Amino acid sequence: MRTKKYTRVFRLFAWLLCTGFVLHGFAQAQPPPPPPGPPPGPPPHFVNRANIGINDTILVLACVEPNGDTIPCSWLEDEYVFAKMTQAQRKRQAEWTRLRNAVYVTYPYAIRASKVMNEINAQLANVNDKKKRREIIMSREKELKKEFADKLTKLSVYQGRVLMKLIYRQTGNNCYEIIEDYKGKFNAGFWQTVALIFGSNLRQNYDPAGPDRDMEMIVQDVERMYGVRRG
Repeated sequence: MRTKKYTRVFRLFAWLLCTGFVLHGFAQAQPPPPPPGPPPGPPPHFVNRANIGINDTILVLACVEPNGDTIPCSWLEDEYVFAKMTQAQRKRQAEWTRLRNAVYVTYPYAIRASKVMNEINAQLANVNDKKKRREIIMSREKELKKEFADKLTKLSVYQGRVLMKLIYRQTGNNCYEIIEDYKGKFNAGFWQTVALIFGSNLRQNYDPAGPDRDMEMIVQDVERMYGVRRG
């Protein structure tokens, strides 16, 4: 920020420096001055470092502070320090990488699930007949199976758990509640039993300020990357 803020100051300094060297070279190319008087010395800004004493003044770059003060300033080269990670750090990095990869894989499915739920709810808004409602849900279920069945079956159990959390994030309902709303309590209970057998849980909620803080950070990073806004 400081470099941008004082670009004009540094451009002026560079212009003066270059102009001084050009004039110095031009003076050397001219005929020698008349004998009387001492020969002209180097330009005021030119410093012959070979003849600098411990008490001599050396010109340096200057920075103008907001209050108007001009102070000498310089920039040190970056220095990088590398060290071996501890076992805890390696474990933390592995967990973060695994979670990040799972979010990248499953986040598009969560977005799609949210969109489909909104579409189904819009279709069912004015439909009171149970048979008609079931037909609408079944038709959309067939479409979704055709579109996603093969892809979703390739997810690992861990990725499935991440997907369920992301669905809750997008819809405000866990997967058990969604199945119960559309397919009834029996189907919800059946699939909950299956999920528990495979080490998962359809009742997973989402707490972005608690246990799911890392997931929320990754999701927000993905949303910034793709320009996604939560409605």
